[in-house]
Amino acid sequence: MKIKVAFICVHNSCRSQMAEALGKLYGSEVFDSYSAGTETKPQINQDAVRIIKERYGIDMEKTQYSKLLTDIPNVDIAIKMGCNVVCPYLPAKYVEDWGLEDPTGKSDEVFNEVIDRIEDNIKLLSYKIGNKIIDL
Repeated sequence: MKIKVAFICVHNSCRSQMAEALGKLYGSEVFDSYSAGTETKPQINQDAVRIIKERYGIDMEKTQYSKLLTDIPNVDIAIKMGCNVVCPYLPAKYVEDWGLEDPTGKSDEVFNEVIDRIEDNIKLLSYKIGNKIIDL
């Protein structure tokens, strides 16, 4: 069984959704990706959808939707996106906070900077899991 990783934030509409998409792209050999929050939005952030589609060819509106923490399975790893308020709590064997700025309402440049950080973090997480550097 693969390790289950949840990317969590409050609204599950932007950063956590992008992390889920990139987790599926870059980490699927070693972990299953989920995203969730304590609240949901009717749709994923449209700038996030557009930019992820432009950069990676992934249509998040076809593969993902906004979910509550209770809508996903129990996970081994919880990754907090960097909430400006108290991040949601999700029980996990390993928890990390990526401290990412929320790009909602900001320029494409800011979105791309956040996406670059998510991509780098996903690749590092995949490496750590694949090489058993994270002790679960």
